[in-house]
Amino acid sequence: MRFSMSGRPRGLALIILIAASCLALPLCLTSTPSYALSEIQREDLPSPVTPPATGESAAPGATVPMPQAPGTKPSDQPADDTDKSEPETPANGGITSPRADPDAPPPAVVYDLDTLPEPVKRMHGLIIEACRTGDIEKLRSLIGKGDSMTQLSLGDSDGDPITFLKSLSGDGDGQEILAILEEVLSAGYVHVDTGTPQELYVWPYFFALPLDKLDPRQRVELFKLVTASDYDDMKQFGAYIFYRVGITPTGQWLFFVAGD
Repeated sequence: MRFSMSGRPRGLALIILIAASCLALPLCLTSTPSYALSEIQREDLPSPVTPPATGESAAPGATVPMPQAPGTKPSDQPADDTDKSEPETPANGGITSPRADPDAPPPAVVYDLDTLPEPVKRMHGLIIEACRTGDIEKLRSLIGKGDSMTQLSLGDSDGDPITFLKSLSGDGDGQEILAILEEVLSAGYVHVDTGTPQELYVWPYFFALPLDKLDPRQRVELFKLVTASDYDDMKQFGAYIFYRVGITPTGQWLFFVAGD
């Protein structure tokens, strides 16, 4: 039996076409999903942010501000410069400071030593007696030492108290300061802060009186201690700031100081 050769090329071409189609089909099935996945990933993921180079300004809103460290103030809020600390107490404040208050009724001025409590009267007499000896060493036992030592300065006065008093005396041996101390204790006194832990008997009474309200007799008493020029200076200051003595109700010689 004979076969016609005219049909072979056509059949061979069909076989080749079918085979090529079969080979191409897996490639199509494989490449199409991969392409779609890459496209989905590229669309869903955010674009990376490239930080600006040093010295370049980023566009507004392009960067996210870093959180502040705990306890720090936000940078967009003004700093609070208000000083909330407690006001400082004056270095020379306290019971040794002049107590003249022009708006308060003046305390009673007393000259009678017999009205003093016995411990106060005794200490007052011992100081006067020591002053009249002319020997400043006689004050040492009355001044005491340690926490109960008499305050002799509004500032620091380290060292021997008698040596310090001599340094205040114009003569160098302490007689002038003894004369001042006796004169101060010979003036009238005032009883201040009655019934409080700060209760004191203070000489001279000018400590607690406004100087511009002194009568002529009181000014004569003041001029036994200070000059007219000192008086004018103290009026400008507003209080008596020459030497004064304070004794507690228990008889402790608390201070002998001058200044403001």
